Amino acid sequence: MNRALPPLRAVRRLLGHLAWAAFAAGGAAAQDAAQFPAAAVRFLDGELPRMENAVKERDRDYFEEAMGRTVAFSADWGFKTRANPALAPYRTCTEAVSDFVIVGLCRLMPNGSECDAMLASRFDANLRQCRQAAAR
Repeated sequence: MNRALPPLRAVRRLLGHLAWAAFAAGGAAAQDAAQFPAAAVRFLDGELPRMENAVKERDRDYFEEAMGRTVAFSADWGFKTRANPALAPYRTCTEAVSDFVIVGLCRLMPNGSECDAMLASRFDANLRQCRQAAAR
């Protein structure tokens, strides 16, 4: 069932608030921050083919589910650099994870409020840099 999704700006704001709330509630596990780039790449490598299929199939439900997985991933790592200062060196990875749902939604609804011309290229650059950090 393809339910209407909230505006993209609300999705991005919700991701940030939920990640912060999960961290504040003690949801962030003590993990080795140096492993974060590899974990982020694994997460995105698992999601991106599914996102491609969802875009192709015009499956909006995928994005609601992906947002939930993104929030869970961010909570596991204390995702926001404010919440987990150890992740600050991996800003490109945190931004790639937080932007991938928005990038996919913008492919479905290109006129959304968050869909600026630079979003996809910024995501691609962040993902490339995150992959490089994971390979070190």
